[in-house]
Amino acid sequence: MAENAEAWERQPSESAAAWEAFACYRDLGLSRSIGKVAERLAKSRTLIERWSTTHRWVLRAEAWDREQDRLWRAEQQQAAREVARRHARLASAAQSKIVAQLQQLDPSRLSPSDVIRWLEVTIRIERQAYGMDLADAAAATSKVPDTADVSGLTDEERRARMEQLRRELEARIGTLGGEQP
Repeated sequence: MAENAEAWERQPSESAAAWEAFACYRDLGLSRSIGKVAERLAKSRTLIERWSTTHRWVLRAEAWDREQDRLWRAEQQQAAREVARRHARLASAAQSKIVAQLQQLDPSRLSPSDVIRWLEVTIRIERQAYGMDLADAAAATSKVPDTADVSGLTDEERRARMEQLRRELEARIGTLGGEQP
């Protein structure tokens, strides 16, 4: 038997019967007790108490519980990483489809309020991508010129404004996708 055994493994001085009793105790979890081990193994409570004291069952079971907790946390962290990777792949695929749709978008078919909404969304996404405070995003979008009132513009001026906003959107999308505007 290895001299450097973990606390919850069979110890060098532990008999097979004492080890079996400890394993039973250890595996009972938070409801573990000497009485339950004695009952399950049909052994005298005195014998189980002696083994428990001699082989430090309480400390060994605590070490086992800590190790199980550590393993559980590691498993949860790994699962969270896998979820994040899966979500990133899905988001990337969705973004590709959205960019393709945006490239097909005819700016002349957007209302001024649609353009403003697109601009606000892209500003928010860009700020999130750079880790900027989202509370600041509201302030940033409030600085976007109010293009909703186009009543004083000619049709040509409206088309020119829409084209300008389309270029701004494409530049922002290109920046988020790693391209240069």
